[in-house]
This record gives sequence, structure tokens and C-alpha cells, in this order.
Amino acid sequence: MTAERVRDEIPDDEPCYVISVAARMVGMHAQSLRNYERIGLIRPGRSQGRVRLYSDADIQHVRNIQRLVQDLGVNLAGVEVIMNMRGRMQRMEQEMDLLRQELQAYRDRVLPAVPGQEGADA
Repeated sequence: MTAERVRDEIPDDEPCYVISVAARMVGMHAQSLRNYERIGLIRPGRSQGRVRLYSDADIQHVRNIQRLVQDLGVNLAGVEVIMNMRGRMQRMEQEMDLLRQELQAYRDRVLPAVPGQEGADA
């Protein structure tokens, strides 16, 4: 089994990288990751021994922070606001998708199909 295939089978939110590996993956010092955690920008998992463990999702999150800081010149307070807004927007999009599905299920149950109108919406 190849390393890529093994990675494909691990969920993105599965904590699996210690801080030194995570820091190397994103090209920054481990102390910077600790600082990001301290101010609440990231929340790595912890092992039973309380060792920080980073997931692929955490790594991607740190890369997004780096893009905001390095490419767009956003300070860390601004990054926090942007990340909170992104998270809220994602939750709202998920809620809207669920409501659309519920509405469609309701329509399918309640509204009778009108003969000859099957292709009218297309």
C-alpha cells in the first residue's frame, strides 16, 4: 500500500502530526503554531499524554492563515475575524442546504405531480 493511498483513507480531521512535523509542513517555527493556538486561531487535537497533534485540516487552516498574513497583509486580529466569519458562512451554507432538502422533500410529499408538467421547469 502506498503512502498516498494510506493518506486517502485517513479523514482530514484525524489528528496525526506532532508539532515539529506540522511546523515543517507549513514552513514555520513550532513556537508560531503554539502562539496561534494560544490566541485561538487553531485548535490542534491532543494525545492522551497531552501532546499536540495536527490533522490535515489543521495544516490547511494554518496555510490559509499564512496566505492572509503574508499575501494580504492581514494582522492576526483580522485573521481571527475573517476565520470566524468564514466558519459562520460555512455553517449557514450547510443549514441552507439542509433547509432546501427539507423543503424539496415536503414539496415531493405534499404537491401532487401535475400531468404533462414534468418538463415545465427545465
